[in-house]
Amino acid sequence: MATTWFITGTSSGFGRLLTERLLARGDRVAATLRRTEALDDLCAEYGDRLRVARLDVTDTRQVREVVDDAFTALGTIDVIVNNAGYGVFAALEEATDEQIRRVVDTNLLGSIDVIRAALPHLRAQGHGRILQVSTAGGQTTYPNFGYYHASKWGIEGFCETVAREIAPFGIGLTIVEPGATPTGFGGALDTAPAMPEYDSTPAGEVRRAIADGSFVLPNDPGRIADAMIDLVDTGATPLRLPLGSDTYHDVRASLVARLEEHEAHRDVALSVVRDELA
Repeated sequence: MATTWFITGTSSGFGRLLTERLLARGDRVAATLRRTEALDDLCAEYGDRLRVARLDVTDTRQVREVVDDAFTALGTIDVIVNNAGYGVFAALEEATDEQIRRVVDTNLLGSIDVIRAALPHLRAQGHGRILQVSTAGGQTTYPNFGYYHASKWGIEGFCETVAREIAPFGIGLTIVEPGATPTGFGGALDTAPAMPEYDSTPAGEVRRAIADGSFVLPNDPGRIADAMIDLVDTGATPLRLPLGSDTYHDVRASLVARLEEHEAHRDVALSVVRDELA
């Protein structure tokens, strides 16, 4: 039986790969993107199994209209994939106010608005899946990505809460965490003029590694798209799905270090408990 998907950010990267694979196997896709002409080739090939709509996820009213229209037209949507994203590559002092607002508006508030718009429909139909595309940087950090991390750590905290709230309605939510992957996202990163003060800091080291090609992108984008589809097909609903060798190792190291630091403060943490409750 064909599955119906709603996917944001389908002009390239994981969104485009998912759309291509799902259509090829017979599913229906409601694809959204800012430049609808980017999917003209798929529209010509797959006809009415592909519904395309222009969407800028930073426009809250447009998000609601596009999501409502998709459910009205398709009847049932089984899977929502929150994939649209924006990245800014800059040290703390280098990014502009506009860049900071855009990364938060797109990755955090835009993703929240898509989920908010879809939930009434998913509850009404009594089932559904939400895949929130995050990153390894939703649980660990890398220099020059501070504002990107702020948005991704934020959406992961939001989704972890929402997953518990919506489970009683038969709706599953999984945070998908791809690692560094050659999807074109890195080339589309917004940047800012580099400050020489950061040249000899970790921010400068990462900047040089990306510039000289030594910053490794170890993961296969097609395999990541396939893993997301396979997850839905199995019916499993883990809270998080780490995808990539860097995601696995970097996030694990970050979690271990955080737990060790947490345990190191056990005594002082418990020392502030009121005497009658100790």
